[in-house]
Amino acid sequence: MAVSAVAGATWLRLRDGAAGAALSVFAIRVAAAGLAYGAQVVAARLMGWDGYGIYASLWVWTVMLGHTLTLGLSQGACRFLPVEQARGDLDHARGYLAAGTLVTLGVSSGLVLLGLGLLRLSPDLLPEAYRTPLLLAACLLPLLALQDYLEGVARSQNWVVLAILPPYLLRQLVMVAGLAAAVLAGASARPEVAMACMLLAAGVSTALQALVLAHRLRRVLPPGPRRFRPRVWLKASLPIALVDLATTAFGFVDVLLLGLLMPPSAVGLYFAVTRVQQFVPFVQFAASAATAQRFSAAQGRGDRAGLARLIRLQARATAAATLVTGLAVLAAGPPLLAVFGEGFGAGVPALAVLVMGSVAASLFGPGEDLLTMLGGERLCAGLTLAALGVAILLGLLLIPALGLLGAAASMSAATVLRALALAWAARAVHGLATPIWSELRTDRADAAGR
Repeated sequence: MAVSAVAGATWLRLRDGAAGAALSVFAIRVAAAGLAYGAQVVAARLMGWDGYGIYASLWVWTVMLGHTLTLGLSQGACRFLPVEQARGDLDHARGYLAAGTLVTLGVSSGLVLLGLGLLRLSPDLLPEAYRTPLLLAACLLPLLALQDYLEGVARSQNWVVLAILPPYLLRQLVMVAGLAAAVLAGASARPEVAMACMLLAAGVSTALQALVLAHRLRRVLPPGPRRFRPRVWLKASLPIALVDLATTAFGFVDVLLLGLLMPPSAVGLYFAVTRVQQFVPFVQFAASAATAQRFSAAQGRGDRAGLARLIRLQARATAAATLVTGLAVLAAGPPLLAVFGEGFGAGVPALAVLVMGSVAASLFGPGEDLLTMLGGERLCAGLTLAALGVAILLGLLLIPALGLLGAAASMSAATVLRALALAWAARAVHGLATPIWSELRTDRADAAGR
C-alpha cells in the first residue's frame, strides 16, 4: 500500500497532463492485453502446443520487422514535430508527415515483395506448416509499419489515446471477434486462420486510426507548402530504427532462441508465460508514451529545470508502479497460466524470473527515452545491440541446460544490464541522472542546502 501511495502521489504531481496520459495508456494496454490473453488462450487450446508455437514464432518475427520498417521515422516524429511546431516551422512539419508516410509504405511493401519473390524461387525454404501463415504474415507487414508510424505522429501531438487505442485495443478486439466468428463458422483451428484474423484486424484498425488522425492534424497543421530535410531526418531516424530493431529483437530474443533450440511446444509454453508477464513492462511503456515527447519539447524550450523535474517524477512513479504491477502478476500468474491448458503451470518459475528482471530494470529510469529524444540515439543503439548480444550468449549457454528457466534468466540479466548502461549513457551525454537513487540523493542534498 505504501508503494502504491507513493506511485499515485508522484503521478499527481506531473504537469501538462502527463499523469492522465500515462494512466490512459496503461489502462488501454491492460485492456488490450486482457483481450489478447483471451485470444491466446483460445488459440492455444484449439491449435495445440505445436500449432500455437508456429503462430507465436511467426507473430514475433512479424511484430519485430513491422516496428522497424518505418526507418525510425515513427519515433522521429516525437523528436522533430514538437520542435518544428514550437518554432512555428509548419512547412517542415508538413513535409515530415508526408515523407514519413511514403517511406514507411515504400520500404515495407518493398520488403514484402522481396520476401515473396524469394519464397517463389525457393518454395522448400520453409516447412509446409509455416508457408501459408508466413504469406499472411508478410501481408501484415505494411499495415503494422504504417500503424506504428501513425502511433508516433499521434504521440508527437500528445494524443496518446488516439496513438495507443487503435493498435493495441481495437486491433485485438477485431482479432478476437474474427477468430471467434471463424471458429463458429467451422474453420479448422490452424495457425493460418489466426494469422488471417490478425490481418483483418490490422486493416480495420489502421484505416480508422488514419482517418481520425488526418482529421485532427488538419486543425493543428492546416494545408500549406511542404519543405523537406531528408538528410537531417534520416541521420537521426536511422539510428533510432536500429534502436527499435535492437529493442524489439531484445524483447523477443528469448522466444526466438527457444524456437531454434527447443521444440514448438516449448515455444508455445514460454510465449504463454510472456503473455502474462507483459503486464509489467506496460508501466514503462505508458510512462514513455506520455513523457518522451515532453522531454523533447522541454529541451526545445530550453527548460532544463523542468526537464530534470519531469525525469525525476517519471522515474520514481514508474519504478513504484512497476513493483506493484509485478507483485500482482506474480500472485495471479499460476491461475492465468493454468487457463491455457494442462501443463502450462510449469511456466511459473520462468514468470517469476522475468518479473524480477523488469522490476530491477525500472529502477534505472528513462535512459532510453532521453537518448532517443535529446540526442545520443547512436550510443543507445550500440548499447542495446551489446545487450542483445549478451542475451543471445546467455541464452545459448543457459537454454540447453535449463530450458524455459534459462531463457528467462538470460533475458532478465540482459534487461538489467541494458537499463544500467542506458542510465550511465544518459548521464554521460546529457548530464541527467535517471536512476531513482540518484535523484533521491539530489533531493536530500537540496533539502540540506535549504
